[in-house]
Amino acid sequence: MHRIIIQLIMPEMLHSTHIPQTLASLKRSKFRSKFKLTKKDRQYIKDKGINTIRQHAIDFIKTRIAPKNPKNDGKQTPMRGHPVFIAQHATATCCRGCIQKWHGIKKGRALSNPEIQSLVELIMGWIEGQIGAEKIDE
Repeated sequence: MHRIIIQLIMPEMLHSTHIPQTLASLKRSKFRSKFKLTKKDRQYIKDKGINTIRQHAIDFIKTRIAPKNPKNDGKQTPMRGHPVFIAQHATATCCRGCIQKWHGIKKGRALSNPEIQSLVELIMGWIEGQIGAEKIDE
């Protein structure tokens, strides 16, 4: 089995091609490609607005993932219940082990603000890809 290693997206690399390339690599993973937003998830995004969903992603990454030793690491992100949780599994940003394996960020230290921003951009890129051409306004 081949492992695909994806370089972390740093803020200066947040341009129009890097996120799509990273998402395309993740899609090649049998496990990661299984994740899809449900009709309920899509409605939640529509009801709350994309800016609120982005804030949720920031909050979840900062509180559940970013600390040096996250509580219940490896089990802290539910498999359902919020569109961001689904996106975290699809983008390998669900726990520090997956982040280390897929994005090369070592465990055992707190994530920096640029790393948090990069992970959020990846999550939001996946969500926006899932909702497609639909426009979700606040």
